[in-house]
Amino acid sequence: MIQALRTPDDRFDGLPGYSFTPHYLETIPGYEGLRGHYVDEGPSDSEEIFLCLHGEPSWSYLYRKMIPMFTAAGIRCIAPDLLGFGRSDKPVKEEVYTFDFHRNYLLNLIRTLDLTNITLVCQDWGGVLGLTLPQDMPERFSRLLIMNTGIMTGEVSGEAFDAWKAEIDSDHNVPIFEIMKRHAPGISDEEAMAYEAPFPSAEYKAGARVFPHLVATRPDFPGVDTSLKAIPFWSEQWEGESFMAVGMKDEMLGPSVMVHMQALIKGCPEPLELPEADHFVQEQGEIVAEKALEHFGLCPV
Repeated sequence: MIQALRTPDDRFDGLPGYSFTPHYLETIPGYEGLRGHYVDEGPSDSEEIFLCLHGEPSWSYLYRKMIPMFTAAGIRCIAPDLLGFGRSDKPVKEEVYTFDFHRNYLLNLIRTLDLTNITLVCQDWGGVLGLTLPQDMPERFSRLLIMNTGIMTGEVSGEAFDAWKAEIDSDHNVPIFEIMKRHAPGISDEEAMAYEAPFPSAEYKAGARVFPHLVATRPDFPGVDTSLKAIPFWSEQWEGESFMAVGMKDEMLGPSVMVHMQALIKGCPEPLELPEADHFVQEQGEIVAEKALEHFGLCPV
């Protein structure tokens, strides 16, 4: 049994822009005893499913501006909180958190909810993990909406990544409020505090502390072999529609990385460039959702 903490419900009361009904799963194979949370908005019988995956150190709150626009178009939106984040249970021991721990959770969540005709919506670790999912279940995915993310090859380096890692490591009680204020231009103090809501204390932040250390900096890192298999999938086998939005102020996963990703993804059109957006592109989610729906031909009627 994995020792885990559960954030009190009242921590999520009155968060600005986030009034979604919580949904929980406690029966995901391999994760018995852990309760995972997910947002499930829009028509339950919709043929269109948008699977919105968050990264570090965020949670489904990140998609609060996009989900209402998707559901207005008749789309069902599923936005899970990874274990260790949001309203999901938070394993206490840092060694629990691995690439496969998170990836297998997402694979089994998709199977448990029997999601099909999925549009993968991803950014940051939501993409690092999410971009490896369709290769194992290609029949379930039909579209991609990608923002500031990449595929692990074991070659990550550079000042921007080192600075991001140092920012997370600067305090055992990861300074999420400050991180969000710095990398989400225009966010209010109340919104930045909402990203802190899942974490009453440092004890709850094991997942947030670990994520930067899971980024593969060598070819022998866990997750690299799986991630490398995603490259031929997206460049050769992918037949779905794609849409890309890029936060141009992001020095770590911004324009230079996304130019490479556009070239890698078969059929990916020219990206929507957001000059004022930084790492957390979803904070300008209204324009991204509008343009993506228009591109996919899914605008509200």
